[in-house]
Amino acid sequence: MSEKRLKFQSFKRKLFSKRRFIIFNEDTLAETFSWKLTLMNIFVVASLGAILIIFITTFIIAFTPLREYIPGYASTELKRQATALTIKSDSLQRIVTENNQYLNAIQAVLKGDLEYAQLNRDSIKIMEDTLKKVDLSVSEKEKELKKQVEKDDKYNVFDQAQPKVSYVLFAPVNGKIVKKYNLATKNLGVDLAIAKGTSVKTIAPGTVLFADWTPANGYVLLVRHADDIISVYKNLASTTKNAGNSVKSGEVLAIFGDDASKKTLHFELWKNGIPIDPTQYINFQ
Repeated sequence: MSEKRLKFQSFKRKLFSKRRFIIFNEDTLAETFSWKLTLMNIFVVASLGAILIIFITTFIIAFTPLREYIPGYASTELKRQATALTIKSDSLQRIVTENNQYLNAIQAVLKGDLEYAQLNRDSIKIMEDTLKKVDLSVSEKEKELKKQVEKDDKYNVFDQAQPKVSYVLFAPVNGKIVKKYNLATKNLGVDLAIAKGTSVKTIAPGTVLFADWTPANGYVLLVRHADDIISVYKNLASTTKNAGNSVKSGEVLAIFGDDASKKTLHFELWKNGIPIDPTQYINFQ
């Protein structure tokens, strides 16, 4: 019989030879547990245990949230959420850009750098937008209708478009109106004669959009309220608020005094980019 065959038979006998696993009591040396086994039994049990551990680990990684903690692994749900957040952030960025352009246009109007008739939220577009070319030619019937409308209502375009204010507005000051609202003369608000040192208050809760000194109108304040309403205060001596501050109804915004560039407080009220008559909603007396 060859040497290799003898070695194989010896290894086989060791593998299948029966052994006994015994546990003794240390004090009494009494047998408490015994178990007959072979090396093959140990190998089979260990293999089955390893397979079971691998199966359980794979199941946990594949079907439980613990897989998200593995470096380099990204779930489908996380990818979907990241895509949705990217789209939402892009939309919010566009809205912020449009609002900033709108507010810059309002500031330009108040500083006298732009005619008020050019100010319209619908006319403010983001620079990268591209518009399709359309046929803007006017028919004869449209020309006749335009002439008829201009003839019947020449100065009331803004008056007809005046939106209503849905809440109570408080008077910024109590004083006599020395110059009324008049679109024909481009007076977009009212001028109020008030005493020196008079506190100018906000008409409703809102956020200060602009608070700075201008060469033409001294200190100027813009406050944005609910329903896209903006109140404008001009010819101020000093301000107590800065851009970005939140204000409550009746809170002091500025002081009218000797340093004011003019003798009257000029107050304007805007709604959706359209100037409206403040006396229709506020009692200044």
